[in-house]
Amino acid sequence: MDALQQCFSSTGAERALQARRQFFEAGIRPSGLVSEAVIQSWLRSQRQHCNGRRLALAPVSPSRLHATQERCRGLLQALQHELPTLEQALAGTGTRVMLTDDKGIVLHVSPASMRPRDERVGLNMSEQAMGTNAPGIVAATGQACTVTNGEHYFDELHAFRCAAAPIRDVHGRLAGVLNLMVEEQHFSFDAGPVVGMYATTIENTLLQAQSHEHLVLRFQVTPALLHTPLQALMGVAADGRVAWMNGTAAQLIGQPLDTECSAQELLGHDLSRLLQLSGQPSPAPLRLASGLGVWMQAHLQTSHGLGSHLDACSAEDLACPATTEATPVAEAQPLATLREHSAQLIRETLDQHGGNVSQAARALGISRGTLYRRLRGGRD
Repeated sequence: MDALQQCFSSTGAERALQARRQFFEAGIRPSGLVSEAVIQSWLRSQRQHCNGRRLALAPVSPSRLHATQERCRGLLQALQHELPTLEQALAGTGTRVMLTDDKGIVLHVSPASMRPRDERVGLNMSEQAMGTNAPGIVAATGQACTVTNGEHYFDELHAFRCAAAPIRDVHGRLAGVLNLMVEEQHFSFDAGPVVGMYATTIENTLLQAQSHEHLVLRFQVTPALLHTPLQALMGVAADGRVAWMNGTAAQLIGQPLDTECSAQELLGHDLSRLLQLSGQPSPAPLRLASGLGVWMQAHLQTSHGLGSHLDACSAEDLACPATTEATPVAEAQPLATLREHSAQLIRETLDQHGGNVSQAARALGISRGTLYRRLRGGRD
């Protein structure tokens, strides 16, 4: 009973100290004193750092850092797209923003520190290098977490509090980790939900940038949530297969992220119906196969992704420069097929309305100018 009372009455710092004594000195599992994620990380770190608990900072080599930055160029550009808003929100909190790749290599830290020793771009934050820390745990598990002070494995990191969340790519793989951190102070806000929201926003930007061969759907139960971190996103390939979806889409549909199904099976609507939405400027009401009513928009991505401010190349493309020349040809085929679907739908609608452009455009929910452009695009 005394131990139970300590769990509820002591501060977080006291619980972490008690947990460290139990784990490192007595060899007792400190369940209930720190999170299970921290305990599992301590176990992994103990195996990896069996020679002691002294931290030796070891940034990666310049050549490896350069290769990592090139491989993650799309991720960095997605961060830059959202960074001004994030930095403005955190400006008065003393919080720093860190982005790592999927292995824990630091790609970005802001704001820049006035102390050179604090420059951490190129630092390896993985558990293998730094022991228990928030971005290291996310890199190892793919799950968001918060690590405070004494929960870090190494004593040298006890001044830090960190909250980290994963960022995934169109293949469902971990692309990077967003981390918020403060030094020698408490977070003045609940950092977990904040880092999760911005990681989701960056992930959504990255997913769309990597989807220049997909019909991108955005939907929610209310149109007010579209173009926010709470929007559901889905990429549909030229064969009608769902290529990817974000976490919100998986929740609304009630299926795992890695579900392999067609849009017809998951949404109750085929590719032709979804393509009709791409010409409409406003969200349209749609009832899913589950019976849930949503508001949906569709966008047929161009070969340049979201535009000049984003890199349309995926991290996989950048990691394999030897295949760069073959990639545009392979990616152009599904895009052309989607355009052909769109043009075919327009031609069929024109036939149904006796060639009357105004009536066909009205039936499709698009302008006459858009109809003409789609037809020209289908012939090109």
